[in-house]
Amino acid sequence: MIIGVPKEVLNNENRVGMTPAGVYTLVQKGHKVLIQSNAGVGSGFTDEEYIEVGGRIIDTSEEVYKSSDMIVKVKEPQDHEVDMMKEGQILFAYLHLAAIPNLTQRLMDKKVVAIAYETVQLEDGSLPLLIPMSEVAGRIAVMIGGNLLSKAQGGKGVLVSGVPGVKPAKVTILGAGTVGINAAKIAVGLGADVTILNKSPGKLKYIEDIYGSRIKTLILNELTLADAIKDTDLFIGGILIPGARAPKLVKEYMVKSMKPGSVIVDVAIDQGGCVETITHPTSHDNPTYVKHGVIHYSVPNMPGAYAKTSTYALTNVTLPYVVKLVEDGLLETLKKDISLRKGVNVMNGKCTCEGLAKSLDLEYTDINTMI
Repeated sequence: MIIGVPKEVLNNENRVGMTPAGVYTLVQKGHKVLIQSNAGVGSGFTDEEYIEVGGRIIDTSEEVYKSSDMIVKVKEPQDHEVDMMKEGQILFAYLHLAAIPNLTQRLMDKKVVAIAYETVQLEDGSLPLLIPMSEVAGRIAVMIGGNLLSKAQGGKGVLVSGVPGVKPAKVTILGAGTVGINAAKIAVGLGADVTILNKSPGKLKYIEDIYGSRIKTLILNELTLADAIKDTDLFIGGILIPGARAPKLVKEYMVKSMKPGSVIVDVAIDQGGCVETITHPTSHDNPTYVKHGVIHYSVPNMPGAYAKTSTYALTNVTLPYVVKLVEDGLLETLKKDISLRKGVNVMNGKCTCEGLAKSLDLEYTDINTMI
């Protein structure tokens, strides 16, 4: 099989779909890997490193898409990239299609096989290809939020850790999934006053067992969220429903209750955001805007700022699935691997992800009837 790795085109997206080590693994198994020139530079990988392990450097993205049976990348394709795709081509990437209805329809029209990293799901409900990027995003959310709290950035001028004799910042985290737990880990490590809200008491019990009284835990409902958010300095949204749009749990009146200079970091923006006042995704070049006196940060590719770490972490988990696909072929792999089957969002012009179909009001086709 021929695997293509194009250069990412989103603003400040420095990750790349595969490390040289990943390319080496595929080449050793007898497959061809085409890497667009300079695709790995943002993550610290030169064209020469890919050539040394048997990869082929291609000058243009057009040639990569034209010549490849499968495209392995990081973020969802942009319009001009979709133009280059062909029927039956496998696309393996983060897609977050529930927030991008036009892209969903275009991929269906193109009749590509779109497998989303974020909806590959194991029997225990975990999302193995989303976890490493959620770990990165959760950890840097606290770092970014702490910087935005500085007066120079328009924030309150509150130091997350505080100092002896001065209270630390109040950090409120919505969701006790991978993002939330990793955000809490960093916030607690810095000495912040941390509160985490979640619907599942089991997750909260786990957090209390690990952190004891260092983290306050609350069952999530509108009243507890409204009460927690009004006095917070830094709010981090980490809600996820696999394949579906994130629910807007943080209402506008809650944001209005926050003090001027407070900060919201909505990690759920990939799936549309969990805050009503998050009106649009921002970028690393222009990451924030202010509404009701509150700083809003809604960059959808947060891990792209820490590209080397993120690319290694991503390839560690995606490569085994790529190997299965190239070794056994698409249909045979989907028959054998239930988790990968759940990752297929679009196939043969059909929407095969139930959560996506519900979010975009599309006809749902059970993939089991297609394989």
